Amino acid sequence: MSIEVGSKLQGKVTGITHFGAFVELPDGKTGLVHISEVADNYVKDINDHLKIGDVVEVKVIHVEKDGKIGLSIRKAKEQAQHSTQSHRPQRHNRTNNHRPKEDFESKMARFLKDSEDRLSSLKRNTESKRGGRGARRG
Repeated sequence: MSIEVGSKLQGKVTGITHFGAFVELPDGKTGLVHISEVADNYVKDINDHLKIGDVVEVKVIHVEKDGKIGLSIRKAKEQAQHSTQSHRPQRHNRTNNHRPKEDFESKMARFLKDSEDRLSSLKRNTESKRGGRGARRG
């Protein structure tokens, strides 16, 4: 069985790193699911989503000349959703996370407030380490 880009396969998670998971494919080859290809939302810790020994469905997204295989769990699920919900268009909205739209002015005001808070905190901490204002130098 040759591994081709675009094919969907079942595989077993054989190793987990901070950057992704290694998945053994049916023909004995191993591919990597990068952490960004595990789920549709942001994955901070891959261990929250996968464990060694899990059987997962993956889609082959690239095969390098040196034999490295890039896999995606996210795209394998996406295809399944498209086939069952093909009558409904899907909207991908990763940045919003279901928050109401915020206009530029309120974003800028929030940014400035956060910046001022951080700056004042930084000044407080550095002044105390240098001896505060008006410290004698001798």
